[in-house]
Amino acid sequence: MPEAAQPKVAPSGRVVELAGGVGGAKLAQGLQAQVGDRLTVVVNTGDDVERHGLAIWPDHDTVMYTLAGLDDRERGWGIRDETWTAMDQLGRLGEETWFRLGDRDLATHIVRTARLAAGGRPTDVARHLQRALGVAATILPMTDAPVRTEVRTDEGWLDFQTYFVGRQQQPTVHEVRFRGVDEAAQTAEVVASFDRLGPTDAIVVAPSNPIVSIGPLVALRGLRSAIAAARERGAPVVAVSGIVGGRALKGPADRMLVSLGHESSALGVARLYAEWVDTFVIDTIDADLAPAIQALGLRVVVTDTIMTDDAARTRLAGDVLRAAIP
Repeated sequence: MPEAAQPKVAPSGRVVELAGGVGGAKLAQGLQAQVGDRLTVVVNTGDDVERHGLAIWPDHDTVMYTLAGLDDRERGWGIRDETWTAMDQLGRLGEETWFRLGDRDLATHIVRTARLAAGGRPTDVARHLQRALGVAATILPMTDAPVRTEVRTDEGWLDFQTYFVGRQQQPTVHEVRFRGVDEAAQTAEVVASFDRLGPTDAIVVAPSNPIVSIGPLVALRGLRSAIAAARERGAPVVAVSGIVGGRALKGPADRMLVSLGHESSALGVARLYAEWVDTFVIDTIDADLAPAIQALGLRVVVTDTIMTDDAARTRLAGDVLRAAIP
């Protein structure tokens, strides 16, 4: 039978979360509430895109706005209480507006693009934005090199944002690739975040899409070996399933898993992570999958993984950190 979600103590040291998208941001908020500035979020950059001449970093900004307490809970992206004057005017001027950017959000992209154009390193620019918004944790782009997620559909290859936003995730995905990942590498900051980890620390894999959010991270040269080295030093790796009851809580992960030949279930996600994760956290609705997941060599913790509000995010983060201790 699976173990209860009340192991003895939580890690007292650092936490590194691998994250992308809304699920990663929600858990990051809970982790920040638990460990404050001892949290580092290594965020997927494969979703990054250029729009209207501006550098847009969707996953980074979703995490940043959430940790700064600025996120729009109703839309699930962007800044709350947004206005759309600039986007409306862009439409009047004949520009495509399917990728919506609010006025306050545009300020982020303008500052980012200007600093990058002036020679700023992406990681340094990211840290400037986070400090300006008062984020306690550290959010690190997985690489400073350009990596772009692309999906093959019946329309051919599409960049991720065209598929995700422009086509509203409707086309069936037959193949995924991460353009540029073979030439990219972890930043010195990402390397250092893993090198510091030991037995009182933890690596947490967010309940993000395992294919297009976590996939680019673990495809990055050196990241899997950094995780392996941290595990050898005693740092546990705990992953949270983003598939609950066979469905993704948000986004196309369930359909994508099936179309790419995997099972849309917590077990299907566990199979993708089994080689490099120690403990797998699943929702109570999936408790019957625990024996099959344990058979993969993973320790299983069953708890409520639905993050409906701030309290639920903090509670799940506490369960995840306690799950790191065997």
